[in-house]
Amino acid sequence: MSYLTTITRMWLTRSFKPWTFTNENDNFLDFGELDKLGLYIHIPFCKSICSFCPYCKEIYEVEKCNKYIESLIKEIHLVGSMHVGKKVVTSLYFGGGTPALAINSLYKIIDAVKEHFIITEGIGVELHPNDVRIDVLQELQKIGVTKISIGIQSFQKKFQSILGREAVDIQYLKSMLNKFYFETISIDLIFALPSQKYEDLKKDIDDAFNAGANHIAIYPFINFSFLNSNIPVMNNNEKKILLDRISNYCLNKGYVRNSIWTFTNNKKAKYSSMTRDNFLGFGCSATTLLRDQFKINTFSVEEYCNRIDNNILATALTIRFSIRQRMIYYLFWTAYSTVISKKNFKEFFGISLEKMYGIEMKLAKKLGFIIEKNDTYQLSLKGCFYYHYYENYYTLAYIDKMWGYLRNNPFPKRMVL
Repeated sequence: MSYLTTITRMWLTRSFKPWTFTNENDNFLDFGELDKLGLYIHIPFCKSICSFCPYCKEIYEVEKCNKYIESLIKEIHLVGSMHVGKKVVTSLYFGGGTPALAINSLYKIIDAVKEHFIITEGIGVELHPNDVRIDVLQELQKIGVTKISIGIQSFQKKFQSILGREAVDIQYLKSMLNKFYFETISIDLIFALPSQKYEDLKKDIDDAFNAGANHIAIYPFINFSFLNSNIPVMNNNEKKILLDRISNYCLNKGYVRNSIWTFTNNKKAKYSSMTRDNFLGFGCSATTLLRDQFKINTFSVEEYCNRIDNNILATALTIRFSIRQRMIYYLFWTAYSTVISKKNFKEFFGISLEKMYGIEMKLAKKLGFIIEKNDTYQLSLKGCFYYHYYENYYTLAYIDKMWGYLRNNPFPKRMVL
């Protein structure tokens, strides 16, 4: 598994050097001149811990959450003040954890953000199904949230049981969503669960749209090693058949595919904190992507607060990209949207995509992974599956190792991937 990702990485970066992260902690982040900059804020608290979820989180405690919010606001001011004036950004996303557990403090966080940034494409918040209530939705609208993403995972009891989730009342969900307008109402579903069939996933998709969603995300189940999950993994052939069939079903229904995993019945409905050229991350485990570097904050809530309270960024690891490394990172997450723009690549790097990766693009076309259309390369159904296939390898070879290590080491000196 790691052999495949290593060989691919060496070829695409034209280097034998591994991805090396160090404990460098910058006192200044140079984001002032970056275009299409996004923001992400992590709230790491949950009322209960889902066994399948790999993200940084811990059990909610009122005092700990309040202390964390204070530190989070300090971090926003610390970073925001590095740029003179207000910086125009695209979007702000809250993830977790369960951000709605801090519902009465979200307005303070957003106010702090708006002291330094001008948000042009809206604010998104992840919700647990239990958060879809009148009081929560009213407050979200009041503070300017325009997008919500609800982590349903499945409406069916047999899969809720596997995932350790409670039953969802679809009619109640629908009645709540009908009462409030959000530009995007996204519902997260999981595919490739044990014994999951096409009919099962199709029903979940139909139920999601019928409940009021205008956007769905169908994420693959990935068995992270540090979770010690006993959920069996579906084999690749079954996954390919399932993904192809459900993709065709959505496309035949007239839904628009706007990423590998997402479909919408409204072209304006978008929800993605990943497909952004650059972004600043606030909170424990949050990541920051700038033109020449990638940073990840400590996973420890306590150590995060200690650092920020001493006016020191809580960076756990930093990688300084070579130009080829940055190009591969850019292409990987741009391909997630299923469309790679030659024009955008050249604007970002100042050199044509064909000059840097012409051979690879020709090979991908010949293999049927991509289709060249006007000024873009678009992933075919085959390309979408193999993106998933490689993303699974990448996740287990890199993200699994990093997140697993950071869960137990707040500030490691070095990590080589």
